[in-house]
Amino acid sequence: MPVSNKMQDEHIVIFELSQAFQETIMRNCVQKSVIAMCLLALPLTMSAPLAAQQKNDAGKSDAALSPALTIYNQQFAVVKQRLAFDLKSGRNHVEVNDITAHLEPDSVFLRSLDDSRRLTILEQNYRNDPVSELLLLSLFEGKVIDFLAPDKTVVQGRVIRSGFVPQAATYGPRYYQAAFVPQGAGQPLIEVNGKLQFTLPGQPLFPSLADDTILKPTLSWELDTDKAGAAAAELSYVTGGMNWEASYNVVAPAKGTNLDLLGWVTLDNQTGRAFRDAHIKLMAGDVNKIQPNQPVARNEALQVAGALGPGPQVTEKLFDEYHLYTLERPTTLFDRETKQVEFVRASGIKSKTVYVYDGWQIDPNYRNWSMENIRTQEAFGMQSNPKVWVMQEFTNSSDNQLGMPLPKGRVRFYRRDDSGQLEFTGENQIDHTPKDELIRLYTGNAFDLSGERHRLDYRLDSRGRSVDETFELKVRNHKTTAVEVRVVEHLYRWSNWEIIRNSDPFTKVDSQTIAFTVQIPPDGERVVNYQVHYSW
Repeated sequence: MPVSNKMQDEHIVIFELSQAFQETIMRNCVQKSVIAMCLLALPLTMSAPLAAQQKNDAGKSDAALSPALTIYNQQFAVVKQRLAFDLKSGRNHVEVNDITAHLEPDSVFLRSLDDSRRLTILEQNYRNDPVSELLLLSLFEGKVIDFLAPDKTVVQGRVIRSGFVPQAATYGPRYYQAAFVPQGAGQPLIEVNGKLQFTLPGQPLFPSLADDTILKPTLSWELDTDKAGAAAAELSYVTGGMNWEASYNVVAPAKGTNLDLLGWVTLDNQTGRAFRDAHIKLMAGDVNKIQPNQPVARNEALQVAGALGPGPQVTEKLFDEYHLYTLERPTTLFDRETKQVEFVRASGIKSKTVYVYDGWQIDPNYRNWSMENIRTQEAFGMQSNPKVWVMQEFTNSSDNQLGMPLPKGRVRFYRRDDSGQLEFTGENQIDHTPKDELIRLYTGNAFDLSGERHRLDYRLDSRGRSVDETFELKVRNHKTTAVEVRVVEHLYRWSNWEIIRNSDPFTKVDSQTIAFTVQIPPDGERVVNYQVHYSW
């Protein structure tokens, strides 16, 4: 997607960087065009604490304003916040450390909110090496420092090697710096009284922190401006370590098929930063983004649908080719916190329980064989699956008490017993589901239904380049009520086929699948036969 002229103009005015860095930023924006649109579109009501912050008219600092988050269900987010600087005319060095530990440096946008001020970024730097014991030791390699020994005496030792190894980064050259570490480099090496040892002689005692050490991940800029005074700017960036996912709890009554549904969004913050009173939006859809696969810890709470209460706390709207869900009120999301918010609730959803018998079971010996190879293998397709699947079907429509685009997520099914207690009956996962689409989910295998699949005949005509195959399928019902079962068959030997004999009507599902729908009485059995002719 091309970057708009407005976006290009803002980059030119705001950044005025070196040619090489401009090209890097613009290339990144083209790759992440949807994310860039979010960076420019989020509301301008955000701030972060800085060393130099200004007071507003009510005496309240800009830190009281709220950040904004757009969280994607692909383990990343867009952060937007307002910064306040006290600048002098000419060159200024400014820093901000109220940022995440997984910030992507090449995604950073910084723009002035004062049209009357010229603000030029001469240089941008990002550091994510907060001070630690081993890092400080690395700064004193080759020097003598004091160690507090276990007996509380002070021992002097020369730091030959600190043992500090940089953490592997998820982008750019730092990954390689961390990945290719000489063997043994992670062990400290200390000289004490002329002898070397691979352990620290005690707790290291360091002088005061050097000017080049940091306590938190830090962004810094060299800025040039044409006038002194308070200046407001807006910082936006993409960060990893943030994720959201939807989950649904569906409850069926003791008797009947009408369902109650309760949907939750689970927010997971593993960014290394807390967001207080944040305005949060959730983006659902398959947004193209190049990033490593970094699993994020999850903590799911069990919630089930009960009596209808207040309305959902999330609203939904279409955004570009995706769907955007907005939390109705600001919320605080602490670091390493999992938070759940209700976003959909419905009662009286009409559903249908569907039984499916798919008797073909793949033989592992043929799993990777092509159709050309298996079409003449007589032993292929002999294995049988005795299980009958239980499926739940309902339509995501306004007529069926739903009609809201549902983001992908886990669906748990419960049914009340005669005493009203909830019992878990199965779960599965739905993909992003637009409104008015059918949702069909496998929830388990039926206990009182079973099936058999037998091949009765196989005839290969090598000259005529054809195969004739006959099957018999039996489905038994041990319930006290009649059931309807869809008997599915896969015509796997070749794409050119014809059913030349069948005991029951069938439906062609796709180019290699047919289905018979049969009624089975209580404690009864149905037998389905068919013969297929393949030619090539």
